[in-house]
Amino acid sequence: MKTIISTDKAPSAIGTYSQAVKVSNTVYLSGQIPLDPETMEVVSQDFSEQAEQVFKNLCAVCEAAGGSINDMVKVNIFMTDLTNFATVNEIMSKYFSQPYPARAAIGVSQLPKGVDIEIDGIVEIPNIN
Repeated sequence: MKTIISTDKAPSAIGTYSQAVKVSNTVYLSGQIPLDPETMEVVSQDFSEQAEQVFKNLCAVCEAAGGSINDMVKVNIFMTDLTNFATVNEIMSKYFSQPYPARAAIGVSQLPKGVDIEIDGIVEIPNIN
């Protein structure tokens, strides 16, 4: 049985997908881009500000699913310029504590709405007894 996860604290889906889908204790997060959830506009042209917003959006969806960003077990980071990798590491270190999730960083030629970064991933919600 799957549960659709949705929150107004992250950008609403702009297409035929859900913000996240939960199956048992596993949550599959759709890609988040740097949209302000209230305006649905790109927050900035600055890469650091875009990355910060993406992590804020991920936090909101993880919390809506009943977990936190630290429950992420797999992260896929898509960037239009891989020279921003060090910046992503620095920002990611503000949101995650050890043990860190598995991660892939992928260079792409283009992302939705002309943004510079998109992140998706998988969350494992801990059993609360």
